[in-house]
Amino acid sequence: MCSLRSCLPGAFSPPIRERLGVVGIACAGVFALSPGVAAREPNAGEPKVRKAYGIEERVLWTTSKVVGSPDPLSSYRTEVAFPGLRFAEPLELVSAPGTDRLFVVERFGKIYSFHPDPAASQADLFLDLGKVCYGLAVHPRFQENGFVFVTYVLDHQNSLPRGTRLSRFRADRTEPPHADRSTETILLEWPCGGHNGGCLRFGPDGYLYAVAGDGSGIADEFQTGQDLSDLLASISRIDVDRPSADHPYGIPQDNPFVHLAGARPEIWSYGLRQAWKISFDRATGDLWAGEVGQDLWEMVLRIERGGNYGWSVQEGTHPFRPERKRGPTPILKPIVEHPHSDFRSVTGGYVYHGSRLPELAGAYVYGDYDTGRVWALRYDGKRVTWHQELVDTQLRLVGFAEDNAGELYLLDFVGQIHRLVPAPKTGPTSRFPRQLSETGLFASVKDHVPAPGLIPYSVNSALWSDGALKERFIALPGASQIVFDDITYPQPAPGSSPGWRFPHGTVLVKTFSLEMERGNPASRRRIETRLLHGERLAGTDEFGDQYWLGYSYIWSDDQTDATLVESSGLDRAYTIKVPGAAQGGVVQQTWHFPSRAECTLCHTMAAKFVLGVNTLQMNKDHDYGGVISNQLRTLEHLGVFTAPLPAAPEELPRLRDHEDETAPLEARARAYLHSNCSHCHRKWGGGNAEFQLLFPLTLEETGTVGVPAAHGTFDIVDARLLVPGDPERSLILHRMQRLGLGRMPHVASNVVDENAVSLIRGWIAALPSKGK
Repeated sequence: MCSLRSCLPGAFSPPIRERLGVVGIACAGVFALSPGVAAREPNAGEPKVRKAYGIEERVLWTTSKVVGSPDPLSSYRTEVAFPGLRFAEPLELVSAPGTDRLFVVERFGKIYSFHPDPAASQADLFLDLGKVCYGLAVHPRFQENGFVFVTYVLDHQNSLPRGTRLSRFRADRTEPPHADRSTETILLEWPCGGHNGGCLRFGPDGYLYAVAGDGSGIADEFQTGQDLSDLLASISRIDVDRPSADHPYGIPQDNPFVHLAGARPEIWSYGLRQAWKISFDRATGDLWAGEVGQDLWEMVLRIERGGNYGWSVQEGTHPFRPERKRGPTPILKPIVEHPHSDFRSVTGGYVYHGSRLPELAGAYVYGDYDTGRVWALRYDGKRVTWHQELVDTQLRLVGFAEDNAGELYLLDFVGQIHRLVPAPKTGPTSRFPRQLSETGLFASVKDHVPAPGLIPYSVNSALWSDGALKERFIALPGASQIVFDDITYPQPAPGSSPGWRFPHGTVLVKTFSLEMERGNPASRRRIETRLLHGERLAGTDEFGDQYWLGYSYIWSDDQTDATLVESSGLDRAYTIKVPGAAQGGVVQQTWHFPSRAECTLCHTMAAKFVLGVNTLQMNKDHDYGGVISNQLRTLEHLGVFTAPLPAAPEELPRLRDHEDETAPLEARARAYLHSNCSHCHRKWGGGNAEFQLLFPLTLEETGTVGVPAAHGTFDIVDARLLVPGDPERSLILHRMQRLGLGRMPHVASNVVDENAVSLIRGWIAALPSKGK
C-alpha cells in the first residue's frame, strides 16, 4: 500500500516533444461512420479521401436513457472536513489523548498537528524525520510525558531497504507541541521487502500494538506468515512504560507465546500478510484489522490473543499454499471477506461511537483504497448481523481516524481529510436501462448502428483486451460541449497530461468483438458493450465535481441485444477455433466482464477518469466512413469544444501507435506501457509500486531502470524492474508474460499479448546497458 514515486516536473522538452509525436500524424482507419453522424458510407471499392473534416455537420444526441443507477442509492456521501488543509501523501491520522489536536503523518516524514476546526487553514509542524513514515501512536498520558511512537523505513542499503523501525520521541510542552529528532529512542526493527505494516495503536490495557507485514513482495516468498521466530506477518504487543534489562520495552507476561521455545515473545497474533490499519473498539476493547489479501480476497479480522489468521497457508478462508507448514495455533476465520470484484486493498477503520451519525452507532466502518468504497458491519460476538455499503467514493482511502469524541474521519492519500454525511433525500430515480436497446445509444442494436449524434472515434495506442476488436463512440447530450485539456488535478503529478472536462450525462461507448475463428473476420461476434457514464457535480476538482461509473452489457447469442451485467461482474468462456492448436484446434477463452467496482480501478481521479478520450490518444487520423481526417480538428469544427484548440493538431502532443512498425521502437514501447499500465502506475494512480509509466516522462524519470523488485522476484536472479539490454531480468516484461499470480495487467485480461511481449522484449534488448 504505497504511492508512486514523484518525478521531476517541467514542460515538454524537445526530446519529449519528439517522443510525443507533435509532428506528423499517421493514418489509422478503424471504423466506418454510422448514418447517425451526418456522413455517408462509401460505395464498395470507392477510394478513401482526405478532407479537412471527417464530419461536416454536428447532429445532436437527444435520445439518452442512461440516467440514474441500477444499484441502490447510497445512504451517505463524503465531504471535505477541513477545506483549508492539504497534506502531501498522508498515511496516518490519529487523535491525541488530553487534547483535541489531530496528528497527520505524511509519507515522507513530516508530522503535523492541528485543532479540528472546519475553518483551519494551517497545520503545525510537529516532527520532521526525513524518512518514509507509516505509523504514529500518541501515548495515553501524552499530556504528562509527551511521548509519541513512530514507525519509519530505514535508509536503503545496496538499493534495498534495511528495515522498518519503531521509535519513541518526546514532545516539548509548547503550544503547538513540537518534537525533535534528537529525542529518539529506538524500540524495535523488522526487515522490509514489500509489506512493512507499521500501524501503531495503544490498547485499553495501556500496551502498544505494532503491525508488521510479511516483508515479502508476493506469495510470502520468505514464508514468514506462519513462522513465530521473527516479527514479520504479526501484531506485536509491548509494554513501553516498563523496559526490561534486555530491551527498551517490556514483554507482557500474558502474551500468548512468551513460553514457547523459538517464538518471539512480543507476538500477539500472526498469519497476517499486510494488516493495513488496526483499531480498538473504545466500548468493548475488541481489536479490528483490515487485512490486505493477494489473489482474490480482502478480509476484515477481529484480532484475538494468539490468533492465527492463516497467511500464507490460506487467503482468508480459501486455500493459498496449503502444503506449507502451519503455526502452533488453529487458523481463525475472518469476520467478512470481500472478493476482488468488490475490494482490492482493504483499509481498516473504526467502530463508530460518535453522536453525529447515530444510525451507525456500534458499526465497524471501513473501506477500500483502490475502489474508494466505504462499508460498515455490525458483529454481535458470534456473527455479522448487518453488512452494507455506505457510499462509493473516488477517494484513495488510505486510513480512517476517530477523534476523542468518537467522530469518524476518512483520510485521502491525495491529501485531504473527509467525513461521512447523510446523503440528500431524493425521490425515485429513472429506471436504468437493463437492455442495450433501452439506452438510447443505438438506432439499431442488432445491426450495431448508433443513434443520431454519436461520434465514432479511435485511439493512437489501444489497451490490450485479450485480442478483442473494438468500436468506440462518444455520446454528448444535446449541444453540450467539452472543455479541452482542463483537468490537471491532482498536482503535482509530473508526466500526467491534462484531461478533458466532459458535460453532465456524457456516455462513452465501447463494443468488444472476438473472432470465433482466429484470422477469420467473418466469424466475428460481439461479446460486450461497455459504457462509461459521467455526471457533473457541484464544486471543484479538488472537492470532487464529477463522478464516473462503468456498466457492462453482455450480448445475446443471437446478437440482437445485450443485457446489463450485475454489479459483481461475470466470467464467461467462449470456444475459439485456432488453426493448429491442440485439443482439436479449439481453445477455451474466458472473457471477464468487470464488476462496477473494478471499473473504478482504472478510471481514477489521478488518471483523469477517461483513459482514451484525451489529447494524447485522440490526436490522430480517423476513418469517417471513407473520409480521412484528424479527430481533434473534426471535433473542433463540429463545435464540440467550448473554445478553439490552443494550437493546430500537428503542434499538439500525441502517442504513437505501438503497432506501427514504421515508428521508432522506443516510442512504440513507451506508448504501449502508457496505454496499458500508466493509469495505475502514476502518482496517486493506485499502482502498488514506486514507479511510473507515463509516456511524457523520460525513461530515467519513470523510476524503473535498475530498480529492485518491491513485490517479488519470481526466482529471477538479480531481477530488476527494467534492465537495459537484458529482457530476461526485467520484471516488467516477465509480468506481461505471466497468467494468474503476478500477472500484469492484473484485471480484465486472461490472454498474453504476444505481439506486445515481443515489442517490449525487443525494446529492452536494444536499450544501451551500462558500460556500452
